[in-house]
Amino acid sequence: MLELIKIFDQVVESGSFSQAGRALNMAPSSVARNIDNLESKIKSSLFKRSTRQLMLTEEGQYFHQQSAKILQDSNRLLEEMQGDQGPPEGVLRVSVFESFGNLCLTPLIPEFLERYPKIQVELELDNNVVDLNSENIDVAIRIGTPQDSRLKARNLLTNNASLVAAPSYIEKYGTIDKPEELQDHNCLLISHERQKNYWYFKKNAVNKKVLVTGNLISKGGSPLLHAALSGVGVLLLSDWMLKPYLENGQLRELLPQWTSMHSEQGSGEIFAIYKNTQYPRPHVRLFIDFLVEKLESLKRVPQH
Repeated sequence: MLELIKIFDQVVESGSFSQAGRALNMAPSSVARNIDNLESKIKSSLFKRSTRQLMLTEEGQYFHQQSAKILQDSNRLLEEMQGDQGPPEGVLRVSVFESFGNLCLTPLIPEFLERYPKIQVELELDNNVVDLNSENIDVAIRIGTPQDSRLKARNLLTNNASLVAAPSYIEKYGTIDKPEELQDHNCLLISHERQKNYWYFKKNAVNKKVLVTGNLISKGGSPLLHAALSGVGVLLLSDWMLKPYLENGQLRELLPQWTSMHSEQGSGEIFAIYKNTQYPRPHVRLFIDFLVEKLESLKRVPQH
């Protein structure tokens, strides 16, 4: 019965038999058969089925509310009974936006697996918004907090940005003393699907908005970073992408007395997002605690 309830819960979260099947690694027909078996056992129809959508009946809504408590209590009981009998094990599914995943997360995974060798990590590098429930993702790492009340978020890192250029560019075109001087420089730009690009600067109570132009525009930061390293132009990019190049002198910070931002609201925060359940899986807590510990070193970038 408990397995049938787990399948039912996943169908509700996913919104269809096919999506639930993908999350559970089951054929949609098997999911449907299990729901039929559950309805037969409780002698109630749980879903209104149509070709367009799957909706809970009134009985289904009540059953979902009550059965969710059963699943949470069963998970908690299992964890209590297992206690310290052995190391954590199982699959942990993580989705992270591509540039942060490549540069910051993937180098940390081997140490996490060494600490918890029985946990299997499935890592997806994906810039698209993911639905943790329908896609069966345990942790998603994204910039910004989720709007979905069914999700919780833990802050990992402030997405601070710095204005930089290669020493060769500075030697050729001169240093920059004021934000408005950027209008005379080749700026490497993140694409925001608009015709004009602005960079924002703040110092004490002074705020400046500067129109910037350049000969390279990209949706991702990596092409811009490579161009900046080659002396092509001036770059405003997240500190976690710039840190090693500032430390080894391949890039120099410009206007360090100003806070540099891509928007008036700042550059945002990076969060670990997970399902808002009363008893989170131990894997999730362990992984997020590990990230908070390891990403501490990225919170400060030396000024040059």
